Amino acid sequence: MNYGFFRVASVSPSLSVADCNFNSKQIIELVKKAQDKKIKLLVFPELSICAYTCADLFTQKTLQEECYIVLKNICEETKNCNILFCVGLPVELDSERFNCAAFVFKGKVLALIPKSFIPNYSEFYESRWFASFSENTVKQISLCKGLEDIPFGTDIFIQDENDSSIKISAELCEDLWVPFSPSTRHALNGATIITNLSASNEVAGKAEYRRILVTGHSAKTVSAYIYANASHDESSTDMIFSGHSIIAANGAIKAESGLFENTQEFLIADIDLEKLTQDRIKSTTFSRSTSFAKSEYKTIFVSGLQQEHFADNIDEQLYEKIDLHPFVPSDIQKRKERCFSIIEMQSEGLAKRLRHIHAQGAVIGLSGGLDSTLALLVCARAFDKCNISREKIFSITMPAFGTTDRTFNNACLLAKEMGTTLKEINIKDAVIQHFKDIGQDINTHDVTYENCQARERTQVLMDFANKCNGIVIGTGDLSELALGWCTYNGDQMSMYGVNSSIPKTLVRHLVSWFADEAFEKGNKNLSDVLNDILATPVSPELLPPSEGKISQKTEEIVGPYELHDFFLYYVLRWGFSPRKIYFLAQKAFLGKEDKATKTIYTKEIILKWLKNFYKRFFSQQFKRSCMPDGAKVGTVNLSPRGDWRMPSDASVQIWIKEIEKC
Repeated sequence: MNYGFFRVASVSPSLSVADCNFNSKQIIELVKKAQDKKIKLLVFPELSICAYTCADLFTQKTLQEECYIVLKNICEETKNCNILFCVGLPVELDSERFNCAAFVFKGKVLALIPKSFIPNYSEFYESRWFASFSENTVKQISLCKGLEDIPFGTDIFIQDENDSSIKISAELCEDLWVPFSPSTRHALNGATIITNLSASNEVAGKAEYRRILVTGHSAKTVSAYIYANASHDESSTDMIFSGHSIIAANGAIKAESGLFENTQEFLIADIDLEKLTQDRIKSTTFSRSTSFAKSEYKTIFVSGLQQEHFADNIDEQLYEKIDLHPFVPSDIQKRKERCFSIIEMQSEGLAKRLRHIHAQGAVIGLSGGLDSTLALLVCARAFDKCNISREKIFSITMPAFGTTDRTFNNACLLAKEMGTTLKEINIKDAVIQHFKDIGQDINTHDVTYENCQARERTQVLMDFANKCNGIVIGTGDLSELALGWCTYNGDQMSMYGVNSSIPKTLVRHLVSWFADEAFEKGNKNLSDVLNDILATPVSPELLPPSEGKISQKTEEIVGPYELHDFFLYYVLRWGFSPRKIYFLAQKAFLGKEDKATKTIYTKEIILKWLKNFYKRFFSQQFKRSCMPDGAKVGTVNLSPRGDWRMPSDASVQIWIKEIEKC
């Protein structure tokens, strides 16, 4: 099983201008090395057989014939290599010369793809030697003896006969830079992988523009884009080439070379084709766009492109970074920017609701934990946006049987530092009376014991909101909703949930952002209390503490949130199978320590919590079906009015069956 991955690479080999024999030796050597690295598709730069900068030498018959001879030799020398690769060469046809990409596989030239757009501006005068190809028809042409009946045209796919997700097309250099690239049409007709054989010279600022072009185009076409650029061995008579190559997939850079680096080094990426196909299916506007670009493509089927080596060897190198925390950018600066953006969206969403209902106040159940802390911080920001005094935010702390001094004190300190109105309502007596009413033994610490407290707190908040003409701000986060780790008609319910699309792993960073902001503004007291809340174990505090400390630690009961957030991301965002998610989780977590429980992740532990995730996710949908309003701020959300509509009585059996086979 390959889990949808496909290994691609580009390379800018050592080059001698017009020395086709030298260049072919470099190409052959690199193809054989690529085979050893289990690369399935290798892309060389534009006109790589002879060099892009041959200029008027392109008019010489000797050079043209040598290119054909060398291409034939390349085929012969690589016939035992199970790798598809594309090289560049000039091709003469019907009294015209075309700049072409040749796809070679197992000793045969499968197709010749001509360049569509020939640059003839500034330092480029390519139309002096090459013609533009604008037809959509595919011809059969012969170059020389041994290179006969080769499909020639732009509308050609190379596809694995056993895997339709491996559908490869090509364009050349300038084709990417025009308003409507040939690859746009290719993608809309089904191509998932686009190769670009390029010779893009270097001038100040061009590298960044090139990067934007490649990433943006891969995003727009929802494809993998392999951009192989000519190296510094090209002639420097008029231009400088840097070998700046890029591999991108759906807007994300998977691999990128530096400028003027050593040649002969592969730029490798493992492309997750399942991600691409899933995103195309999910984005209905992509499929609807295909009607604007329908064309009759010639598909050349080959056998043996499928990747198989990921199946059983978890130690096999994967050229794809699997983030432990997919909801949280690993780059510190990007993380700060993401946190600010999300906080602004949360607060703007709540501000809109406050203005719409002419709210005079808001009520938050403040526990001293992460979620209610973030809700209060966001609420205060929304009140500032609406020019409403923060004193009209009622921070209600409701100590009961499981409340510890640490969380109680932090809740009180936080409420005061934020300038809100603090109110303490001890619910012990009310819960004890309720226990008597329903016949619950106070010494029986079961689910009834816990949920009675949660529902009593919600009743207090709702009634107090009526009293102050305000709304109850929900504190529950996305991870809790996914696992159903909330009490139905208890903390599951509110009038507006500001954290409803924030996963637990991200909640922590958002609170940390507020702590840093407070410190920078000179409010050390607020920064200190936020940092202590960050250091407090996650707990609903519904069971009595042990020696004054939290006894009920959530992640010891339901599993590590970082693991569940990982599962959640790949289940909701990509719709991956349990088996693939298990594979990815092993790549990301195996051997690492869970900071919350101090356990080392093993295959067995990961599998245990994956099974737990699916069981909880399916069985707890009824709580999500009636969740309150709350704005979506990320790519994953569980709102029944938005991203996720699921029957509450759906069976989990086929997912569990697959997990048990792992």
